[in-house]
Amino acid sequence: MAPTKVLAGARVVLPTGTVDDGRVSVDGTRIAATAPGSAETLDLSGHWLVPGFVDIHNHGGGGASFAGGTAEDVLQGVRTHRAHGTTTLVASAVTGDLDFLARHAGMLAELAQQGDIAGIHFEGPFISPCRKGAHDEQLLRDPDPAEVRKLIDAAHGQARMMTLATELPGGLDSVRLLAEHGVIAAVGHTDASYEQTLQAVDAGATVATHLFNAMPPLGHRAPGPITALLEDERVTVELINDGTHLHPATLRLAFHHAGRDRVAFITDAMDAAGFGDGRYMLGPMEVEVADGVARLVEGGSIAGSTLTLDRAFKRAVTVDGLPVEDVVAAISANPARLLGLDDRIGSLEPGKDADLVVLDAGFDLVGVMRRGEWVVDPQLD
Repeated sequence: MAPTKVLAGARVVLPTGTVDDGRVSVDGTRIAATAPGSAETLDLSGHWLVPGFVDIHNHGGGGASFAGGTAEDVLQGVRTHRAHGTTTLVASAVTGDLDFLARHAGMLAELAQQGDIAGIHFEGPFISPCRKGAHDEQLLRDPDPAEVRKLIDAAHGQARMMTLATELPGGLDSVRLLAEHGVIAAVGHTDASYEQTLQAVDAGATVATHLFNAMPPLGHRAPGPITALLEDERVTVELINDGTHLHPATLRLAFHHAGRDRVAFITDAMDAAGFGDGRYMLGPMEVEVADGVARLVEGGSIAGSTLTLDRAFKRAVTVDGLPVEDVVAAISANPARLLGLDDRIGSLEPGKDADLVVLDAGFDLVGVMRRGEWVVDPQLD
């Protein structure tokens, strides 16, 4: 059995606040309440110690796709994001042929059952052609509850979330079906009005897929889905903090209105995350990545991101000016709670998985631990 580890001297962000010169003990795969005198001690003075990041919306990374790749491709993407602090990840699909999506969900479900991913997010095909973004319009369809059920069944209990344009025919019934099966219904890629969005929330929708993006802008006479999703306390809003999808003032606006407990940072990453510029496929759509920004070759729509959550964390503190505790809530605690996994992950508390990230004083990542083992070993002088 591996010796107990004590990580000492860091600024530790706990659910109750930040502790200077804190200590976290790791016994095996879990955080321990105390440590024996023989424990190995790592001095993290001058660093931050935060919970491992949780990404509920991610399409790939490291040159590999979750949306259409093989099992090994998915694992390559998972390893890439783990090296950037994401210790828990939901694999997101994109719009495709329904039979293909069902087959692909079966493979992803096996990886979820093995613990490599935390489940499956279906983004499409039940979205609006008016707000399709980087989805193939030829493959879009109205959210028929029978077809929604087909994808749920294909995921063998591992479906975690589905993004829908809930104003489309069958949308509200599909939201109710998802809620009945314990799958998060997310409003996104939508052209819904304010009133239609409230109907979706009343039916059971609890997440806003990448708020502000792929939905009507906020208007003073037509407040649209953004206002409805921000003001309803039942909804958690996803935000992509890469500097491309959202202006810092827009991000701060979302935090101000939703509050720290209703924001979840996501990457919406595609294959180029942690890999580099070039041409890629996002489902059936060809994407050009230049200077770290992914756009469709045809039409130029933004096509996901190349973001990793360590970059989102640093930007939130150093550019957006958010308190570290708010960022930890958005990047760890809130998405863990959404997934129903907050008894195991999302905060540094005794009994939970030893998933944690070490950041230096400038908020650059220097260490990642997952279930008690170093993924990125902090090489400290």
